[in-house]
Amino acid sequence: MVTIPFNALSADALRGVIESFVLREGTDYGPGEFSLDDKCAAVLGQLRAGTAEIWFDAATGSVDIRVV
Repeated sequence: MVTIPFNALSADALRGVIESFVLREGTDYGPGEFSLDDKCAAVLGQLRAGTAEIWFDAATGSVDIRVV
């Protein structure tokens, strides 16, 4: 697994990674309702703050966002 700096991705690629993450089954954002844009903005904020990272698994070709 390799950490990918979020700012190394194009804006479109970063949005795609974040959208894929927030649209997964079982992702919990608490009791409130949030739009896709709200969820994406929250994850981007975590990436910018350094509290989350993008990970790439070359063996499976998969990308994940993890809290650090």
